[in-house]
Amino acid sequence: MSEKSPIIKVVKKCAPAVVSIIIAKNLPSLENFPDFFPFLPFGFNPVELYKQIPPEMFDEHGRVKIGGGSGFFISEDGFVLTNKHVVVDPKADYTVVGSEGKKYHAKVVARDPINDIAVLKIEGNNLPYIELGDSTNLELGQTVVAIGNALGQFQNTISSGIVSGLSRHITAQAGTDGQQQELRGVIQTDAAINPGNSGGPLVDIDSKAIGINSAVVFGAQNIGFAIPVNAAKKALSDIKKYGRIRAPFLGLRFIAIDPVLKMRHNLPVDYGAMVVPEATPGDYGVLPNGPADKAGILEHDIILEVDKQKITKDLPLSDLIQKHEVGDKLNLKILRRGSPRSSESGAGGKEIAATVVLEEMK
Repeated sequence: MSEKSPIIKVVKKCAPAVVSIIIAKNLPSLENFPDFFPFLPFGFNPVELYKQIPPEMFDEHGRVKIGGGSGFFISEDGFVLTNKHVVVDPKADYTVVGSEGKKYHAKVVARDPINDIAVLKIEGNNLPYIELGDSTNLELGQTVVAIGNALGQFQNTISSGIVSGLSRHITAQAGTDGQQQELRGVIQTDAAINPGNSGGPLVDIDSKAIGINSAVVFGAQNIGFAIPVNAAKKALSDIKKYGRIRAPFLGLRFIAIDPVLKMRHNLPVDYGAMVVPEATPGDYGVLPNGPADKAGILEHDIILEVDKQKITKDLPLSDLIQKHEVGDKLNLKILRRGSPRSSESGAGGKEIAATVVLEEMK
C-alpha cells in the first residue's frame, strides 16, 4: 500500500518546477594566462592545466563549469527565482536545467542590491511553476520541505523539517570571492540544506513557496536559513513596474549604538544609529548630495527615531529603511552632538527633527 503522506503530495506538485543552475566561464586564452594566474611557477606550461581538467567539467560550448546552485520557476513563461550569490558573477554564463533534463540559456533579469535574491528568465512556455505563499504568517513548528540540487550533483533532493526560528540575523558568504553579506529577518529550518541547494524553494504543506533556501551553518546539524518569500514578491513587483529591483537609499554610514558602545565612547544614549565616517581617508559618513545630506544630517549625529519608532538592536535603522519605498518621506528624530573634539560631544546634545526623502540605490 502506497504512503499518502502530505509531503509526498507537496513533492509531486513542486519538484517539476525546481531547476539546477550551472555556472560556466570561458578559460582565458593561453597567451593571457600570466594575467589571470600571476602566481603560476616559472616555466609552467598552461597547456598542462587544460589537460588536468576532466572532460565532464566542460559544457557543450567548451566553457568550464565553475559552480552551480538551484532555483525554481515562478511563472509558466520562464521566470526563475534564485539567490543572488548563485548568479553573482556578471562575466559568467548561466544554464538552467529543468527537472526533465532539458537545458535553457538563462538571462539574469535583476539582482537585488539588498537581499540575497536574483531573478532569471529563460525562453519557454507552459512550464511548471511554484506559487508564492505568504511568509508573514509563518509559525514555529510548521512543516516545510526544501528542494534543490544538493552538492551540485543530486538534482531534486528532498528534505523535510519544521520552521525552527523566525527573524534570524546572520552573516553568510555572498559568493565565491569570500565576500560576506548580512542577511536579516531570515527563516531558520531544520530541513537539510546543503551546498548546491542555494536558491531552491522552501515550501509549506500547501505547496507554496514561503522561502528561498540561502545558507547553512557548517559544523552544525540541521540549521539552515531561507530568505522570506515576501522579500522576493517586492522585487518581482519592482521588475514588472520598472524593469529592475529598486532599493531605498538613505546615503549615510552608521553604527548601531548599544550599552557597550555607549560606555566605551561616553555617548549620551544607549540606542540609535550614529553617523560615522569610514576610516579610509576621503570616505564620507554622509554621501554628498545624497538624501541624508539634502535633509541636513551631519557626521556624528545620532538618529534616535524613524517615524516615532525607536531605533534599537532588534529594530535597526536598516530594517526601518527597507520597509519603505523609493520616494517615501521619513521623519527622523536626531541627537546632534557635534564632532568628537567639540564641546557639544559626549554627554548631552540637542534633539532636532529632519525629514528625508528616500532615493534609489544605484
